[in-house]
Amino acid sequence: MIIAFYPADWSRSCGDQMTLYNPIRPEFHSYGTEVLGISVDGAWCHQAYARHNHIHFPLLADFHPKGAVAEKYGGYREQDGVCERALFVIDRNGIIFWSYLSPIAVNPGPMAFSTPRKPPE
Repeated sequence: MIIAFYPADWSRSCGDQMTLYNPIRPEFHSYGTEVLGISVDGAWCHQAYARHNHIHFPLLADFHPKGAVAEKYGGYREQDGVCERALFVIDRNGIIFWSYLSPIAVNPGPMAFSTPRKPPE
């Protein structure tokens, strides 16, 4: 599973980031995985955002308590009230296999996944 935390729906770089994952979903599926987007926006906001941007994977609401899931992954910006822009690859055993924290103003897009990484020891 790929978890893509992002600050908020409707911001320009977030919208671009989430829509970039649509065309590469077949590649994710070839590895037996799916991408999940998570932000602090509510379910209704996600529904409108996904429909408007033709997003074809789940967007999860880390809405109440705000940022609780992101905080567990070390990716909640308390001072801003949003998630960090962070990517996690979780293996079949529920172990974080790979992670990437992007500067919040930088869209990591799918290229973040193309950088070879050593598996954790």
